[in-house]
Amino acid sequence: MPSWVTDLIEIAATLFLVALNGFFVAAEFALVKVRPSRIDELIEAGRPFAKSARWLADRMEQTLSSCQLGITMASLALGRVGEPAFFSLLLPVFEFTGVETEAARHTLAFIASFTTITALHLVIGEQAPKIFAIRRPEDMLLWCALPLRAFYILGWPLMSALNWVTSLVLSVVGLEADSGHGEVHTETELQTMLATSLEHGHLSRSEHNLISAVFRFDDMVCRRVMVPRCDVAFFDVNDPPPDCMKLARRTKHTRYPVCNDSLDEVLGVIHLKDLVGIQVEANFDWATIMRPAKKVPENMPISKLLKHFQTTHQLLAFVIDEYGTVIGIVTLENVLEEIIGDVDDEFDNDDPLIIPDGPDQYIVRGRTSLDDACLKFDLERPDAEIDTFGGLLLHAAQRVLSVGDRIVLGQWAAEVLEIRDDRARRTRMTRNTSPDTAEGDADPATEGATGD
Repeated sequence: MPSWVTDLIEIAATLFLVALNGFFVAAEFALVKVRPSRIDELIEAGRPFAKSARWLADRMEQTLSSCQLGITMASLALGRVGEPAFFSLLLPVFEFTGVETEAARHTLAFIASFTTITALHLVIGEQAPKIFAIRRPEDMLLWCALPLRAFYILGWPLMSALNWVTSLVLSVVGLEADSGHGEVHTETELQTMLATSLEHGHLSRSEHNLISAVFRFDDMVCRRVMVPRCDVAFFDVNDPPPDCMKLARRTKHTRYPVCNDSLDEVLGVIHLKDLVGIQVEANFDWATIMRPAKKVPENMPISKLLKHFQTTHQLLAFVIDEYGTVIGIVTLENVLEEIIGDVDDEFDNDDPLIIPDGPDQYIVRGRTSLDDACLKFDLERPDAEIDTFGGLLLHAAQRVLSVGDRIVLGQWAAEVLEIRDDRARRTRMTRNTSPDTAEGDADPATEGATGD
């Protein structure tokens, strides 16, 4: 066989091995990138080779091992074939430049072949197919599915032997064989991926907020979302029923607890739909339409609370503390708002919880979520079971507050404007302009309290 034919065969073999390496790299990344559900959609759409792709996905770890075997074999063969091919190409150059010694020729040929093959290997055999597979994984997987399935079947005996040897070696050092491709992502990693998708425009802001809220959903407990006891409107069985109906017309809720004097003795729940067509007179007995009261512990995760609502078909529950005292109520709306945000109907007319009141001043309601207040005013959340801004003020002051009290919270000073039921109902937050912001004759415990 003429030498030039041999040279062409070696060059062609080199390029083929580079392309073969790229094929296995592309197949591996495409297989990892494509979701199994998307492969099912391709099968339903009748895309060619989609069933072979499904066959490979069902054997994910073994298929990825086959890809690694193909990459290794192609890389080793490339190193063996590449240098002789380039030596033949460079032979006329050596003769023209006067390089006569065999050692010098092989050294120069090795340097040239190593540099060129490395560049080809990185660009054509690694980076280009990898990026293409990441950007268009479905098309790449379909193109690679049939030949990769054939390689898998042909190489199965060798792969089985290699896997057995690998397991044997790892067992010597007390480890189990694991390909690592089945690694799951932590919640933090998933949130980072969501942030990256939002940054690159693959998710809208509303989609990102909705999914992020789902991650926080299971960490939230009933106490954090409930309506506190002091804000609960209820029917007192000791009051005339017409007076209770006046309360319903004024507050415009759908459900009302029925109690004896207070929430310490809950008798049941009234749904206003049950009053349709009924004339509520002075002698009306609430027990005729009253539903049983359902109670849940304050530390119950709202994910379990949602299942509780689905099981009992009652969408209001009473929240109790460790002593069995009712500390508030929680409804389905409170739960859903933690995922989708505030849901106000035509009867909700609450004022905003944080209202601008001039330069570097805000009016803050005591029931404002502590998380919202800390985010707004850059406060450090204390290591205590506190859910509201009013609770933060009590924690900082270490005493019952009075109107006019002034409390330092980081870079802000909180002035209590209104007190109701021993809690701060309204507070004015003012940014500190001097290190000493305590005024008048405020209590020393209050002056020294900070949110830092």
